[in-house]
Amino acid sequence: MKFSFNHNNFNVLDLKKSIAFYEEALGLKVTGEYKAPDGSFILAYLGDGATKHRLELTWLRDRKEPYNLGDNEFHLAFDVDDMKAAHEKHKAMGCICFENPAMGIYFINDPDGYWIEIIPEDM
Repeated sequence: MKFSFNHNNFNVLDLKKSIAFYEEALGLKVTGEYKAPDGSFILAYLGDGATKHRLELTWLRDRKEPYNLGDNEFHLAFDVDDMKAAHEKHKAMGCICFENPAMGIYFINDPDGYWIEIIPEDM
């Protein structure tokens, strides 16, 4: 028996805004979508075009209040081949929420407050 990663899920309040963020900040593209027949939710799957792993964004029609992310101790991590260019892009977007220069990493946050770690490709 063999298991492999398939996807992670983030619940979001504004699906279009979240998709736009992930496209601009990380180059992810929508690879699939599922709409509930009754309109109560939409699942959008985003991929990087290089791996099988996807990010599932879940929008719930009746959800109006922000999600409680607790201490936000969980996160996704992406490596990047040009750390300097990525940092400049995310700084211009205003989405950097934490930096750790000693480790050579930083975090960005999406429109719902989820943290995404950015690390050098060779780390």
